[in-house]
Amino acid sequence: MAGLQRDFVKEKAIRAAAHWKMVLIDEQTVLKALRTVIDPDLKIDIVSLGMIKDLVVSDGKVKFTLELTTPACPYNKSIEESTRSAVESLPGVKSVEMKVTARVWSAKPVGGGFPNVKNIVAVASGKGGVGKTTVAINLACSLALMGAKVGLVDADIYGPTIPKIVKIVQPPRLTENKKVEPARIMLGIKVMSLGLFVDESTAVIWRGPLVASAVKQLLTDAEWGELDYLVVDLPPGTGDASLTLAQTMPLTGVVIVTTPQQAAAVIAAKALQMFRRLGIQIIGVVENMSYYVCPGCGRESRLFGASVTDEMAKQLDVEILGRIPLTSEVSVFYDEGKPIVLANPSSPASKAFTEAAKNIAARISVLAHAGKAKAGAV
Repeated sequence: MAGLQRDFVKEKAIRAAAHWKMVLIDEQTVLKALRTVIDPDLKIDIVSLGMIKDLVVSDGKVKFTLELTTPACPYNKSIEESTRSAVESLPGVKSVEMKVTARVWSAKPVGGGFPNVKNIVAVASGKGGVGKTTVAINLACSLALMGAKVGLVDADIYGPTIPKIVKIVQPPRLTENKKVEPARIMLGIKVMSLGLFVDESTAVIWRGPLVASAVKQLLTDAEWGELDYLVVDLPPGTGDASLTLAQTMPLTGVVIVTTPQQAAAVIAAKALQMFRRLGIQIIGVVENMSYYVCPGCGRESRLFGASVTDEMAKQLDVEILGRIPLTSEVSVFYDEGKPIVLANPSSPASKAFTEAAKNIAARISVLAHAGKAKAGAV
């Protein structure tokens, strides 16, 4: 009797296996499964977002490309795993060949020039001394490390420091069409700065109109080529350089840098409100020198007391993109011309910069999708 039962179970298993082999899988079935995968930022399925390319289904073998909205999205790994799992779990699928690429979406206003630059991101602060340039450089490097094409503009005319704190791999040069090919630093990042054209011992004594003109020239006279992100390091405050950029450049948005203290937050809020009044999108806030990390024990301490950035962000309805710790190695490597994200990628500061860069990229993808939806509605 036991033998008959075993034969019966075995026969059912064989029939079941034969049934599954006969299950036909087609493109529509695969797409239906993929529609269950939702982008965590955009809250829309990856098929509707156009992230599935070149889908081919043949004899149970599924082949397609997953095109992510940016190489810097914090959820990329999760989306990849969910996508593969959704297809592999389908009855009748014998194999899955998934190629993963990324194409940065543009959230830049249409018709403002710079056709080959997808996003122009200004990094601003209400006051000096908050580490804005350090933030700008490390954000640019973080985006480049994740595979994006990045440019960097030092728009601080009175104190151009970027050429002093990053090593120039290739100097700027004049092109045949009388444009300037930007200088290059590590990771192939393209850089423009007045410091590349003026002796560092020479003081720049210019009035407002000249400053505004210089900022515009740094951006428009350069042959940028194709870029995913052009990061513009603005001078502190709300002066001519910031106003010129906001009024003449097609900005994707602004990242405001502050520190935990009340005084810094109040002035940062003023800068934020200025850009908002000019119709510029606020991408979010980065809190620099947020806490101190003991190099010996790794313990975190709030040297500047409790942060007021949360309250400021809540009142102004903006997102906190990241909190960067205060560590001595940031300054040490800074003096050596090495951004911390390259000099020590595993440090707490590097991880914080990387996280902030991912959040900025994700926020830009959200803005880009909102822009597409609005254009489609019109």
